[in-house]
Amino acid sequence: MDERAARLQRLGELREGRLPLYGNRFRPTHSIPDVIRDFGPRTSEELEKADGSLKIAGRVLTLRSFGKAIFAHLLGGGAKLQVYFRRDAMGEQGFAQTRWLDTGDWVGAEGRLFRTRTGELTLAVESFQILTKCLRPMPEKWHGLADVELRYRQRYLDLIVNPEVRRMVEVRQKVLAGIRRFLTDRGYVEVETPLMQPLAGGASARPFVTHHNTLDMRLFLRIAPELYLKRLVAGGLERVFEIGRNFRNEGISTRHNPEFTMLEFYQSFATYEDLMDLTEALIGEVAKESVGGHRVTFGEGELDLTPPWPRLTLAESLVRVGGLPEENVGDPDRLQRLAVERGLKLDALEGTGGPGALQMALFEELVEPKLVRPTFITRYPIEVSPLARRNDEDPSVVDRFELFIAGQEIANAFSELNDPIDQRRRFEEQVRHRREEEREWAAVDEDFLTALEIGMPPAAGEGIGIDRLVMLLTGSASIRDVILFPLLRPPKVDAT
Repeated sequence: MDERAARLQRLGELREGRLPLYGNRFRPTHSIPDVIRDFGPRTSEELEKADGSLKIAGRVLTLRSFGKAIFAHLLGGGAKLQVYFRRDAMGEQGFAQTRWLDTGDWVGAEGRLFRTRTGELTLAVESFQILTKCLRPMPEKWHGLADVELRYRQRYLDLIVNPEVRRMVEVRQKVLAGIRRFLTDRGYVEVETPLMQPLAGGASARPFVTHHNTLDMRLFLRIAPELYLKRLVAGGLERVFEIGRNFRNEGISTRHNPEFTMLEFYQSFATYEDLMDLTEALIGEVAKESVGGHRVTFGEGELDLTPPWPRLTLAESLVRVGGLPEENVGDPDRLQRLAVERGLKLDALEGTGGPGALQMALFEELVEPKLVRPTFITRYPIEVSPLARRNDEDPSVVDRFELFIAGQEIANAFSELNDPIDQRRRFEEQVRHRREEEREWAAVDEDFLTALEIGMPPAAGEGIGIDRLVMLLTGSASIRDVILFPLLRPPKVDAT
């Protein structure tokens, strides 16, 4: 008989014996973390003097039988506690029910605390009941689920056997709570904007397409909330933010998931330079609240998030970090030759005109991987920044920064473009390029342009990738480690 069949048989025996099962009446008096916190420091003598018994509930992790006694560990609330079943204390009838126990079962137990000879805090069980039967065998090694894809696909098992997953969930929750507190304390209003939008706008990415049957219209899952948030700024909400899901129908990697979480916020009467100061303070404060400090372990090293952080223009970074000769940075022909010499893929850059796209390609290859320490890169080429404000001194670049930490982009911010004539011209150029690429969904957002014509105040806006920020703070190598249910291919089905 295989393991699942044996468990089903024990379930049947429980039903035949009319024993309580799948009930909802057991009420713990203490969680397992509460027990460890409140009673863990007490000595054996202090535990003996404690009044009354406790009720706890948890999942059975281990079972060790010694004939007339059984030791087990229960998992609850991310903590483990040993329990001790003894025939003398429970009586024949009560102890007999332990024969139906399996690892993975949810159990409610009542008893008194003591310490074993080795000093382990333990509950001496006086009575118990099986609350939920586990019908499938648990992984053989509770200390780790080795199959990475199985971990992502069956996250419920991963949470049971890998404590670091629960820690990631807790850190993520603290990050989100810390961001909300930080921004609301500074007068920002949290809002919600549509996930389904009639136009694919706000970023240069391929969208997911769906259809609304009643209205008979094509809709797009949002690439970014940017254009809706800026409508609100035009309407007089001077500081707004949203934390929500974005969807981009593009590649999957250790840094990219088609569905991901972003913080996006906008502040009237601010510039991208103001947001650099704000970002240093935000991430620094969130790091302290979520992981206890500015220093975090990442890979084989340590990241120091202590502000202030270096600030370089994109052109400066190509010279100082990428090693390009300064005289080559603004010359398209020299940039083209340098890119070819270094084996960069230039197919996507054909027909873009100007040095901006070439600079970006060289930056991504030569500079970005080397930006380990938190670094702001500023003044991006206008060709790759259709929604940002032109720089007053150099109209070929925009007032924009990206924040890089550990070789990956964490934040992207602009001084916002609020000139409707310039914005229309850039939208039309963007649509022309997209249609040349046979992106039939490309369109100018006329309603957003109307909002700009009504008048949007000077403002700055920023997006921060929550998943990547949690990756940094938890030392996770893949974005799939910090998304509880990442997108995966369907499992292979054996056709034989």
